Formats: sequence, C-alpha cells, structure tokens
Amino acid sequence: MKTILCGTDYSMNSVAALKYAYNMATHMQMRLVITHVFDYPTVLGTEGSHEPFPHLEENAFKINRFKLQDFCEEHLGSYFMNPNIQLQPAENKSSVKGIISVADEWHAYLIVVGIKGGSVIREILMGSTTKQLIEKAPCPVLSIPMETSYKLPKTIVYATAFEEEDVYAIRKVAEMAAQFNAQIKVVHISTKEEYKGEVQLEWFKEMLHKKVSYEHIEFKILFSENIFEALRIYIGETNADLIVMLEREKVGFINKWFRQDLVKKMESYGKVPLLSMRGSHHQLFYYKKAL
Repeated sequence: MKTILCGTDYSMNSVAALKYAYNMATHMQMRLVITHVFDYPTVLGTEGSHEPFPHLEENAFKINRFKLQDFCEEHLGSYFMNPNIQLQPAENKSSVKGIISVADEWHAYLIVVGIKGGSVIREILMGSTTKQLIEKAPCPVLSIPMETSYKLPKTIVYATAFEEEDVYAIRKVAEMAAQFNAQIKVVHISTKEEYKGEVQLEWFKEMLHKKVSYEHIEFKILFSENIFEALRIYIGETNADLIVMLEREKVGFINKWFRQDLVKKMESYGKVPLLSMRGSHHQLFYYKKAL
C-alpha cells in the first residue's frame, strides 16, 4: 500500500493539511502516516545532557505520540479510527530532516504540509520548512493553504517549460489525475521574444504522447513579461483545484524561465493547493501500468 505522509506542527495552518491528506488518502486508498518532529529540549525544557535521564527517549516519544493522537482526534473525530492511519512522531533538531527521515522510512508517495493563508507579504513571512522540503524531499510536496477544504481535484494546472523532465512529471500527475478523472491543463508562459513557435509545442506533444496515454490533457500557450501574474490569472480563469510545478534542476534557459523562483512564489500565493516536484522524483515511482 502506498503512503501519503502528513507533517504537522499543531498550528492552525496544519489542520487543513491534515484533513486534506486524510481525504486524499481515503479516496486514493492509501495509507496515511502523520508525523510531528520534536527535539528533546522541547520536551524537557532543558538543553542538558541526556545521560541522567535513562528513559528520556522512550518518554519523549510517548509524550509526543499522545500529543499527536490528541491533535488528530480533535480534528478528524471518529475518522481517526481508520486502520490505515499511522502516527509516527520523529525526533530531530531539524523539522525538514525529521519529515524526510519518516518519508524515507515509509517510501512516501507524497508529503502534505500546511501553509498560511494568502497575502502577498507571506512570501517574506512564510516559514522555511515547506520551501526546504520542496528542495530536499524524496517525493513531491503538496502545500495546502490554511482555509482550503478538500474537494476532488477536477482541474489540474501544470506549468511547463517544454523540457523532457516535464514529460516524466506530467506522467506522475496523470497517474494521480486518473484516480479523480481530472482534466490536466498544461500551460506554457513565455515572452514573444523567447517563444520558439508551434514547432516547439508539437515536439513536446509528440514526446509526451509517447510516454503518457492519459486522454484528458490539453495545452495552452500564454505570452507575458510577468510569468507569475499570467499564471495567477490563468489559474483563476480555469478554476484550478490543484497547481503542479517542477523545481528545475538544469541551468540556462530553464533557470531564466524560472528567474523569479516561480515555484516558491506560487507556494506563497496561497489560494490553491500546490504540488511541487523535482526532476529527480520521477525515478522513485513504480508505475503499475502505462497510463
């Protein structure tokens, strides 16, 4: 059984992520592992040596498991009794490293975390945990805005740079979209000076169709000097339920296309759930059948 991992810090912005992760895991018939990362000084109120406390580790995990259980019972209610839910507190000085260690242990299909609700200034105020997870996690990271309620994703927007790594990412998205019977809208935003014409689009379509046979995919090209603003407007016009973006690992044109660090800008937009992927993530998934 595949695993969705939900990381929580017990804040209100992680409540929406917990509920979203539960509903998604239920719909996709996956295991849900819920984790909270703690550090020993937080438990004891001291930074002293661990040696005088022979049961420190055992007690710390018990305390944090009870806290995690109380949080889940409060916000999931009777649904918390689902046998496919597992609680796993993790000890680490770094929240990012702690979440990644649990993701590695369970071979997580997806990590779900919460982000605060959306004002422009959030780009500066937003905590670094989600941004670091996008850069370092072994699987895609789904960021859920604080006031988001779960609904089946019917429209998924994928922002492409017409690169080969986009094909593998879209194949992963199609695997997910097939379970929701969702429409994937592949959008490319470019300046008129940088655009290479219809030949580039047809090349990308041909390459994609060789790898992905999912039928509900359409393509759109937009021209704008402001990539972020154009994408924001397009997301609103299409009533997107989910945005998917790829953290680019190559240099040159790709970095130029993402010169405004677009993945992190969209995460700070904070109105629609954002699925962030890296080019290397496609290597970690096993496909039961071609889509």
